[in-house]
Amino acid sequence: MEIIDTIKQQIEKNPIILYMKGSPNAPQCGFSMQTSQALMACGKRFAYIDVLSDPEIRANLPTYANWPTFPQLWVDGELIGGCDIVVEMHKKGELKTLIDQVVPTEDTEKEKEKEKA
Repeated sequence: MEIIDTIKQQIEKNPIILYMKGSPNAPQCGFSMQTSQALMACGKRFAYIDVLSDPEIRANLPTYANWPTFPQLWVDGELIGGCDIVVEMHKKGELKTLIDQVVPTEDTEKEKEKEKA
């Protein structure tokens, strides 16, 4: 599989995916740390890819995304942006709103199930 196809598949299969340096629990740069902390504060699970351990993704994602730097946050198949944008959205409360729209809370899911019954 071509690396671009792999990237597309990762983005399509994960409603929230963060391409970062390191992992959320062990970030390898300050920008990745700030971005992952803002995302974790939203309280939802998200996928991440460590671009330092995957040089092909690190080399090709910036071209695919037309975004030159890492981290990159993708939500519902759309590039949201990097550290500055994500942190600013978090400060304004916009990030949590966006994440909640993509990954509903368990209570919301339970209410939907009740409506179906």
